[in-house]
Amino acid sequence: MNMSVIKEFIARVELFKDLDDTELKLFADNIEIMEVKPDSLLFEENSPRKYLYIIHSGEIELFKKTPYGEEKRLAFFGKYDFLGEGAVMDDYPHSTSAKTLLKTKIFAISREKFQEVCDIKPAIGRKVLAHVAGVISRRIRQASTRVTNIAAQYISGRTRKEHDLLGDREVPFEFYYGIQTLRALENFNISGISLTQFPILINSMVMVKLAAAKANYELGLLSKPTCEAITQACNEIINGKYHTHFVVDMVQGGAGTSTNMNANEVIANRALEILGYEKGEYKYCHPNNHVNLSQSTNDAYPTALKIALIYSNRKLADVLRQLANSFNAKASEYSGILKMGRTQLQDAVPMTLGQEFEAYGATLVEEIERLNQNADLFLEVNMGGTAIGTGINADPDYSEKVIHYLREITKLDVKLAGNLVEATQDTGAFVMYSSAIKRLAVKLSKIANDLRLLSSGPRAGFNEINLPPMQPGSSIMPGKVNPVIPEVVNQIAFKVIGNDLTVTLAAEAGQLELNVMEPVIAQSIFESIEMLKNGMATLKHRCIDGITVNEDDCCQMVQNSIGLVTALNPVLGYEVCTSLAKEALETNRGVYELVLEKNLLSKNELDKLLAPESMV
Repeated sequence: MNMSVIKEFIARVELFKDLDDTELKLFADNIEIMEVKPDSLLFEENSPRKYLYIIHSGEIELFKKTPYGEEKRLAFFGKYDFLGEGAVMDDYPHSTSAKTLLKTKIFAISREKFQEVCDIKPAIGRKVLAHVAGVISRRIRQASTRVTNIAAQYISGRTRKEHDLLGDREVPFEFYYGIQTLRALENFNISGISLTQFPILINSMVMVKLAAAKANYELGLLSKPTCEAITQACNEIINGKYHTHFVVDMVQGGAGTSTNMNANEVIANRALEILGYEKGEYKYCHPNNHVNLSQSTNDAYPTALKIALIYSNRKLADVLRQLANSFNAKASEYSGILKMGRTQLQDAVPMTLGQEFEAYGATLVEEIERLNQNADLFLEVNMGGTAIGTGINADPDYSEKVIHYLREITKLDVKLAGNLVEATQDTGAFVMYSSAIKRLAVKLSKIANDLRLLSSGPRAGFNEINLPPMQPGSSIMPGKVNPVIPEVVNQIAFKVIGNDLTVTLAAEAGQLELNVMEPVIAQSIFESIEMLKNGMATLKHRCIDGITVNEDDCCQMVQNSIGLVTALNPVLGYEVCTSLAKEALETNRGVYELVLEKNLLSKNELDKLLAPESMV
């Protein structure tokens, strides 16, 4: 590529905007051109930083992996954007990973080449590093300001004037949201948890808007160019772009209007760009007149919530299934380990450790079916009901058409409610599903309690199993290790139970034709799902998979237990077994020992009776 073309291109990049012609040429001469195929890893987390990358064409996704290998998308970069700028400052490893989404052309300059340029002309280094420092500072500020959730990478200071019912406001030009979202940010600094943290909800909201646009176009209510622009904008958002512009707090007044308008404004402003206009030129594509056409918050918002919860439930069920599989694997591993079963914390009858773990696996598998049954209630939606279910401002054929497109887009068996007035005010499906996840939480908490009991000790407790040691357990008692993973699962369960009460109260608090408390219902259920997913994944990977057994302790407890007589009852008879139990208690001796001493059974016969296959 011609050096003058490279020089002209990098002059438009933020980092190099203060360089003169000679300085730009120095950089252009040292740039390496990379042609990268789609879905190629540009750099990986913890790998050494070597290059400053400048994107000439194509698209790059920045992401970070969770401890369990799941990719969490952080940002997208396109033409004139840059990444890896820290490479020119130090040799610390990358804290994130980056991969190409399209065929991408990159101008790259290595740390060594950058240093050579700076050696030739030190002023260059000062200028570029000043911009790098500014960029890093802005990114840190964005990361720490979660409530306002600044969405643009570069803040130019440019604004645009927007107008609503209450008057005029200046909106930062880079933001895709508009005046109503800006007001919501100011009004609802409540939980610090914004829509951005729930991409499934964002995508579901946008799917509703996409289905509405297609239905409105088919009815002749939207022009083809406007519909195509809205469609492209929606598809881009569904593919992960512009999520950082969905900034309103999950807990808000207005029955979800702020969330609905946040979506309307982002879609409208991106559609305007696609049509060749600037953000805010709403006469060409308006958040209300075009994106929200034939809808109100009262049908679009609950429909989006329901779709998002169906998708979320699938992920929750997957994590739950993996946890159940871990318990079942332990059940197979310890199927031959005999131990004492207990009721009311008293010795009961012998069982195998495998049976204990198998029961945990079975009870969790049962919850998968319960969750899926309750999630199916969300398939019934009220699209076309608009404000209160009477269908005002919607074409009579709109409901049928929007449901058709919603099914096509979501790949879900969505259906229209039989009575839209009832469906607009009723939140019964949320109550049912919240109750199902509470039931799961209660079971998980009971299992966590059991694990803490079975692993108690190591010298003065049950000590039948060992949980993987995760961290030192005390600031004062050396050698102490606590069951921190089951403990955190208990606490998650308490939070989920509390959230279910919130959902119940919010559902009861609706009046007349609308339940305005849906935002806190949504926040509570989504929070419960996320905490349960994270808690169950942690329980599986950091606890269950690493459990070991103290076989000798299990065996000794069986042999010393008074409960052993129950297993001998069919052979020795009730009276003899009662006498054995009484003597064992009075003399503090084991039933096993007394049976052998009194020659009631030979060791061979006794061991055969107490073999796992005989006991269970």
